[in-house]
Amino acid sequence: MEPLHRMVQNGTAVTEFILLGLSSDPEVQLILFGLFLLCYLVALGGNTLILLIIALDSRLHNPMYFFLGNLSVVDIGYTSSTVPKMLISYLSQDKQISLAGCFSQMYFFISFGGVECLLLGVMAYDRYAAICHPLHYGVFMNPKTCVWLAASAWILGLTNSGVHSGMMSLLSFCRDNVIRHFFCDNPPLFQLSCSDTQANQIATFVVGGGVIMGSFLVTRVSYVYIVSAIVRIRTKEGRLKAFSTCASHLTVVNIYFGTIIFTYIHPNSTYSQQKDQILPVLYGILTPMLNPIIYSLSSKDVQGALWKAMGRA
Repeated sequence: MEPLHRMVQNGTAVTEFILLGLSSDPEVQLILFGLFLLCYLVALGGNTLILLIIALDSRLHNPMYFFLGNLSVVDIGYTSSTVPKMLISYLSQDKQISLAGCFSQMYFFISFGGVECLLLGVMAYDRYAAICHPLHYGVFMNPKTCVWLAASAWILGLTNSGVHSGMMSLLSFCRDNVIRHFFCDNPPLFQLSCSDTQANQIATFVVGGGVIMGSFLVTRVSYVYIVSAIVRIRTKEGRLKAFSTCASHLTVVNIYFGTIIFTYIHPNSTYSQQKDQILPVLYGILTPMLNPIIYSLSSKDVQGALWKAMGRA
């Protein structure tokens, strides 16, 4: 039987990596295959359905659902950048990935992750404008501003990933080629590089941290003002209505930012492949799957549009 991986000789450049995944036990891999296939299909189906509903129902042609549509596109790309490769490896037991394929996977995963961070910040600002400045909401969130905010999120997210991927491509890999993870990501690749990764780690903290923490701070500041505005509403019904418009977004924010900050905003010396490999499952697979469920269950507009579409079918 061919060994799982070959040892890399000193001075020999790595041309491929081995993605061990979350388990080496065949029975556990079979269970994981079923679970992640289900998650992937739900993420694809749910986010595609959200996009169709938004496109078909004119009542949802407003800023909040414009950004939600962008988020659905991101979530489809987010899960597609890692899950199909993992599912194939569980079935075929071929865990190899080329150097170029590894960097490409990392680029798209970080790109979609960065765009998601920024979009969640933009959506928090949208809820701030709607609740704190309802009379001027149309001015704050006019179509031109919405397109500019969404485009900025995409451009910054892609640029952020380009910086990390470009700097990663300059590193040399001549040690062990085994990645104890289910996809290629910055922290485990730093561990395998035989180059000085200090500049890359600084870029992760400064550039990547700026995207993550900047979006997180915008979100938190927005919710400080939102909560203050909701508290001042005199009626209980009014407070509940105002809170319901941002409850789904707040739920997603807490799950997403909590896990992604813990993964990337810490020194490389404290990174543990075994300990930290589970966190990307939460923000890279479960969150994209849960987003359409959370937003559809908490939004009467989406539910109404869904029932309307089903009635036409």
